[in-house]
Amino acid sequence: MNRAQQAQRERLLRALRRYLINGLLIWVPVLVTVLVVRFILELMDQTLLVLPRSLRPDTLLGLHIPGIGAILAVLIVLLTGLLVTNFVGRALVAIWEDALERIPFVRALYGGVKSFSETILSNSGKSFKQVLLVEYPRAGIWSIGFQTTDNLPEINAKLGEEQVCVFVPTTPNPTSGFIFMMPRRQVRALNMTVDEAMKMIVTLGVVTPDVVHEHGAAKPVAPPAPGP
Repeated sequence: MNRAQQAQRERLLRALRRYLINGLLIWVPVLVTVLVVRFILELMDQTLLVLPRSLRPDTLLGLHIPGIGAILAVLIVLLTGLLVTNFVGRALVAIWEDALERIPFVRALYGGVKSFSETILSNSGKSFKQVLLVEYPRAGIWSIGFQTTDNLPEINAKLGEEQVCVFVPTTPNPTSGFIFMMPRRQVRALNMTVDEAMKMIVTLGVVTPDVVHEHGAAKPVAPPAPGP
């Protein structure tokens, strides 16, 4: 093989590699999205099991239609929310929770999940609303974390200064990670949104925010204003 043929072969391999990468950049996000949506729809389809077999869509229509369970799940959530917004619904929920409080293991599990759900889903909460930079796993090495709470009176008293609880997720799976109690003075708040930080974590740092919001540079987390 002469030099010209070798150069032509290298150009062909580079072109094939470029086409392959461009194709993967299109199909990988599509396939991952489809798989995740399919998993969620199949999970929601399990809500159809609450219906009598004769009333299930598979029986009535004679075929399985993915996603019908999602409609039923949304309706159940909406009806539940409607019921618990009135006096009778709140009273029933209080009775239900009082019964669960009497079961040792269930009490701890239900209480923890309920508190977590209220904190994450409530607009008034501060959890996962602030992206932080923390020095981890050692000084000089910085990781992205999320402030989960700064209401730590006992820990503040024990350590002698104000602490914040920070969740540092693993990558590319942010559902696992570590929580740290860190002095407020040692963490730095970022202007990027939680969604932008999550994209950066999931993509191993490949996808980063295009712009720096507001004032630009990272800044220390400001302590709360003193009370009157």
